[in-house]
Amino acid sequence: MAKSTTQYVCTECGWSGVKWFGRCPQCGEWGTIEEFHEAKISGISKTGASNRRAPRIDVSQAATPITEIGSDQVHRIATGFEEFDRVLGGGIVPGSVVLIAGEPGIGKSTLLLESAGRIAARENQTVLYISGEESQAQIRMRATRVDAVQPRLLLASTTDLGTVIALIEQEKPSLVMVDSAQTISSADVDGITGGSSQVREIASALIDAAKTLNIPTFLVGHVTKDGSIAGPRTLEHLVDVVCQFEGDSQTALRMLRAVKNRFGPTDEVGCFDMSGDGIEEVRNPAGLFLSPDEHAVEGTCITFTVDGHRSLPIELQALVTNSVLPAPRRATNGVDTNRLAMLVAVLYRHGRIPLLSNDLYVSTMAGATAREPACDLAVVAALASAATHSPIPRTMCAIGEISLTGQVRPVPRLQQRIDEAARLGFSTAVIARQRRSARELNPRKMKLLEVSSIREALNALGISSSH
Repeated sequence: MAKSTTQYVCTECGWSGVKWFGRCPQCGEWGTIEEFHEAKISGISKTGASNRRAPRIDVSQAATPITEIGSDQVHRIATGFEEFDRVLGGGIVPGSVVLIAGEPGIGKSTLLLESAGRIAARENQTVLYISGEESQAQIRMRATRVDAVQPRLLLASTTDLGTVIALIEQEKPSLVMVDSAQTISSADVDGITGGSSQVREIASALIDAAKTLNIPTFLVGHVTKDGSIAGPRTLEHLVDVVCQFEGDSQTALRMLRAVKNRFGPTDEVGCFDMSGDGIEEVRNPAGLFLSPDEHAVEGTCITFTVDGHRSLPIELQALVTNSVLPAPRRATNGVDTNRLAMLVAVLYRHGRIPLLSNDLYVSTMAGATAREPACDLAVVAALASAATHSPIPRTMCAIGEISLTGQVRPVPRLQQRIDEAARLGFSTAVIARQRRSARELNPRKMKLLEVSSIREALNALGISSSH
């Protein structure tokens, strides 16, 4: 007979105990302890554990020397998107469980459904798509819109965990997609749908089915107001891969990042474009982050940031106006406000360009983010260009970090940034003075202007310090 025992579990770190706390004793977070009912089988004597027989080990589950296990046994499944495959480390690993998290309406379900259609279009590839949020007719409408209607794409709509496991065992597809973890519930576990105990049970059951049947499984996860994945923190520890699908609702750009990956790097990023016909991958995102204007315009400067293994160009735009307010306004988009305040002070002290009493507006193009320290020099250059009405040539870029002493410091992976700049047709780059020769960084004979201070950088960019 099953006897329910009460435990209290932290949704952040997974700590469990028999007593409730307002603050987790392990991770120190407040308000994360929730009640969890776990069923235990009663009627077993205290000495029952010692009287049990040792379980028999199946031959297929026996321990094998690592030298006898060949790496050629793993055959990855391509998703149909090269950007998606790059983030996953080269494709989908059989038996793996991938968690895709993102804000509502960002395109998680559309990305998975379109990937399912492309995989099902191949021979001998059956995909089972299970939704707890939409009916079969609604999924069919969306599949028609994104051109994902395939005879080998199986659709099911249910919120019961037992039905989900039964469908997987019955169909034995090549790939399973469950949308989402917060809408499926188990009748064997107490708690509301989407609660910590339910999400933990759903994840454990799906992971067990994926490992046992060697079927890769995609699991959609919701996020909270602060952007973290909803449910217990142990959910991210249980799955093999955790991907964040990010983007601005005001733009069509979508970024897929690997937060955790047991089968590949965790610093990869994939670029996608969201449209009315579905999601398209962007193999060359340079055109998204740069304005089409070929003429030099004051208040703009281009830099290169590194996201994963990819270097991306970012155009910084600045507007400087006379302020009529007691406290001048600072408005940013894609740039950290505190970082901007520091750079304005450094520009005034070491660049002799006073902007403390002006209203400043700094923004990036197409929803890009310039939060890397390597973008400091471009931010300062855009502000100085707008303040002095000195346009910077479109064939020139600025890469460097600025310290409080006004020095321009080197940035990591500069070679990767220079190569991308040369590939896009830039002829000149203003960089920090390097310890090694600039010729070693310049295989394409691009002109590199090395500077050591903010004054030297502004002179190299053709900006006068008079204001």
